[in-house]
Amino acid sequence: MKIDWDRRTCARHGHVTYAPDEAPLRAHLRTETPHGEAWRCLRCGDYTLGEPHGGGPAKDAPLVPRGKVLRDLFILRFLAVERAVRGVFIVLVAAAVWKFSNSEDSVRRLFDEYLDVFRPVFTHFHYDLDNSPVVGSIQKAFGYKHSTLVLVAVLLLAYALVELVEAVGLWYAKRWAEYLTVVATAAFLPLEIYELTEQISWLKIGTLVLNILAVVYIAVAKRLFGLRGGRRAFEEERESASLLEVEESAGVTV
Repeated sequence: MKIDWDRRTCARHGHVTYAPDEAPLRAHLRTETPHGEAWRCLRCGDYTLGEPHGGGPAKDAPLVPRGKVLRDLFILRFLAVERAVRGVFIVLVAAAVWKFSNSEDSVRRLFDEYLDVFRPVFTHFHYDLDNSPVVGSIQKAFGYKHSTLVLVAVLLLAYALVELVEAVGLWYAKRWAEYLTVVATAAFLPLEIYELTEQISWLKIGTLVLNILAVVYIAVAKRLFGLRGGRRAFEEERESASLLEVEESAGVTV
């Protein structure tokens, strides 16, 4: 099933109309109906009743994402939401590490008490808590120095900041954010692969696959690092799309 990104977006956010000063374009974009004048949407091409949202020279028409550009924007915003959720989660983890570093003894006692309470329950289901990798990792963390835990919390906050900056930039389709996302994501791929050699889980596999696809998609689709003609080809594509917003809607060439 092919998605009509233009009409889908117009249905959610409304049409975008524009009255160009050039007479031929203006005539093609405007029509009279029994209910009054109607202007053709620069995104989906449908006519909508009422005054245009703006007017002026055709070259000053608003840059309305449409077609492939609109699809790319949807994908970027999906990645932005994923980065934002991950960033918030890492902030919470950093806060927990910071709090733990300042009350390690009390947390250790509380953990041991709960371990004693739940040990018979897990034993009933033939699960040995004392040899559990998760429990072992937590107990190992109790041996870390205060300064080490503080450093971990700071590094986690720095990582979360990068993720949140990526999220904001990707949401607004900023080119610097696309570069930042590709570089930062690619830098962590070796670590994610190494973690899979230590312990395999569907979450880790899914995260790795998503990150690899994100790196490849953004680098190729956005022509980063000189790919597919680089920035010049990217700007020419955008310029062509912005002109077509008026030219294709009007059915004439300027």
